[in-house]
Amino acid sequence: MIHNIIFDMGNVLLRFEPNVFMERIGVAREDRALLWREVYHSREWVQMDHGTLAEADAAKIIADRVPERLRETVRKLVVEWDRPILPVEGMAELAGELKGMGYKLYLLSNAGLRQHDYWPRVPGSELFNGKLISADVRLLKPDYAIYRLLCEKFSLDPAECFFIDDNPGNIEAAYCCGINGAVFHDDMSVLRRDLNAAGIPVKP
Repeated sequence: MIHNIIFDMGNVLLRFEPNVFMERIGVAREDRALLWREVYHSREWVQMDHGTLAEADAAKIIADRVPERLRETVRKLVVEWDRPILPVEGMAELAGELKGMGYKLYLLSNAGLRQHDYWPRVPGSELFNGKLISADVRLLKPDYAIYRLLCEKFSLDPAECFFIDDNPGNIEAAYCCGINGAVFHDDMSVLRRDLNAAGIPVKP
């Protein structure tokens, strides 16, 4: 029987959409491909999630690779993308429904050290019983070790957990660790169907 629901964060609880972030700070279209590559597809971005590089330091390193006119833009994209938070519609309500039914809620996310600063602004974050962030433990999903560590930290039985993530590889890794789950495709009705299929009686 499922007693614990584990959530990913990006594109599950909040939207992580680089094009939206660039649009709202006025990045010119001709600069977006460069910034996408140098910021979001950079080694530094992985290092931030891995906890080996602070966001502010990453921004400085990346800024040296772009034209001077884009350096402040890089800083904003790295350390201010969460202002404001863009919640995934309906997810906070689902978390509240699950909490009201007696399920315990946990967060398992690949995220940098600054996650602790913006987490309280994520709608529904106050409902969570605990969280494990990759940068804090220097492990990244889909490494099996991070799933095992989550279960050890909060004394969770994998067979009693259900994991929601937008990345199929992360869900597959959870399965290999004995945790059931579902890939979230930005469709709340499908997610609610998947939860019901797993024996978690949420509203359709």
